[in-house]
Amino acid sequence: MKPIIYQLLPRLFGNRTENPVPCGTIEQNGSGKFKDITSSALRAIKSLGATHVWFTGVIEHAHRPDYSSYGIRKHNPHVIKGEAGSPYAITDYYDVDPDLAVNPAKRMVEFEALITRTHNLGLKVIIDFVPNHVGREYHSDVAPDGIKDLGADDITAHHFNPNNNFYYLPGTRFEPTNVHLGDYVEEPAKASGNDCFTPSPDRNDWYETVKLNYGVDYCGGGHKHFDPIPDTWHKMLDILKFWAAKGIDGFRCDMAFMVPIEFWQWAIPQVHKVKKNIEFIAEIYDVNLYRPFIEAGFDYLYDKVNLYDTLRAIQCFGVGADRITSCWQTVDGLGAHMLNFLENHDEQRYASPFYAGDAMTVLPSLTVASTLSTGPMMIYFGQELGERGMDSEGFSGEDGRTTIFDYWTIPTIARWLKGGKPSTAELTEDEVKLRNMYLKVLNVARSEKAVTDGLFFDLMYVNYDNQAFNPHRHYAYLRHHDGETLLIAVNFAAESADMEIRLPRHAFDHLNIAEGEYKAVELLEGAKSRKIVSSEYPFITKVPAHGAVIWKLKK
Repeated sequence: MKPIIYQLLPRLFGNRTENPVPCGTIEQNGSGKFKDITSSALRAIKSLGATHVWFTGVIEHAHRPDYSSYGIRKHNPHVIKGEAGSPYAITDYYDVDPDLAVNPAKRMVEFEALITRTHNLGLKVIIDFVPNHVGREYHSDVAPDGIKDLGADDITAHHFNPNNNFYYLPGTRFEPTNVHLGDYVEEPAKASGNDCFTPSPDRNDWYETVKLNYGVDYCGGGHKHFDPIPDTWHKMLDILKFWAAKGIDGFRCDMAFMVPIEFWQWAIPQVHKVKKNIEFIAEIYDVNLYRPFIEAGFDYLYDKVNLYDTLRAIQCFGVGADRITSCWQTVDGLGAHMLNFLENHDEQRYASPFYAGDAMTVLPSLTVASTLSTGPMMIYFGQELGERGMDSEGFSGEDGRTTIFDYWTIPTIARWLKGGKPSTAELTEDEVKLRNMYLKVLNVARSEKAVTDGLFFDLMYVNYDNQAFNPHRHYAYLRHHDGETLLIAVNFAAESADMEIRLPRHAFDHLNIAEGEYKAVELLEGAKSRKIVSSEYPFITKVPAHGAVIWKLKK
């Protein structure tokens, strides 16, 4: 099965507060709840072709509301980003965030009910595992018996100790630049999560987090102390096992490459003993690490610095479409492990003026990202409706991103869920058209064997000198499996194209395809035709401006 992953933030997904105010509190702006992710909402997500849902920001993180009456330690507001706090400043790995529960006393029960609803619809559940850093005030109120807090036994007089959970800066006080700390005191200061080994990180650093120590002495030459196994390894493995036992189907591992690969090699097989088929996804930004991290046990890796960056450059900066060829060549043999996307919580929205500016031009990028390989495709909630992310929510400014730090309402999602159930009634004509476009492409990607299991053949090398094909704006390739062939062509240009695509004899030999006349159906618009598929005659097809065609060919 080719995974189609739908990412959503529960805090924002179910929030329908009209006219939220910048920097608003939870009382002013509200918060989505686990219960808002209803079976009907999940069915609508599944209809897009989704196989997995990544619930982002589930584990308890630094937040401003006071839940001390529920036995949750109150957090100091001066080391929290935004009113709602970053989902990546974890304060209790064994709990879920109380903001997301109707009854905070039953918060875990409510999340477990969401897991059940999701599984009942045949969807898999992914949550974040944040292994590199925690919130500055980490403390578990509900850890199982025998589990000690991170840092509980640290020797704080040592900058580095193999069994310390944190890194310390002895003789210093935590004093971040351009951040008012109020009554928060940390002495000695701890290193911050973005490998910031100074007591004075900047506001733009991850000052609200603390770097975890996996036994690497970064300030002492980078020496590794992995024998005996460091305490942090054991504590993080316990956390993974805890969530695996809850029925989670996968972990999206935040900044996985900032953690020693030796940890993953040690931990992942042990988690598989708890749940055999649990999946591990690595957020990673170095193509040189792709193969080692797959060999370490990761199922899927972000292909951000390769395909995502290339598609964005084609769309925004006039880079040639033929550069896509180098993308699959870079990961040749690894394509099944590459997770492709056009949006996620870290990136700017496709429809924002910081990226494409027009959601309706997405079809070429969407088609390539979804069908180039057998690996997963990921969609960020609201992407399928053209969400622009152009609100100035508070800590997150008007930057083309949907905030992860503030209580807010996502306009497109709120209208889609108006009344509590998914409906197109409040959507614009273009939003409905766009959602249908995503539905078609993603369901082709999920259901067509030529995409989920098939071979790939790039047609660019025989079309560079083709007068009826512009390799700067056009891209074409074949996918083939068990007698079924897809010819996929995309057009990044603002003008429609009458393409005449050459098919080399080598393609027929490599894919074991016979030349001749084929019955053809175009899977996106439903057009039917008979096509000559031959190395002697070009394959003729019209492709709309900012468009794509997926011709399914049967002899």
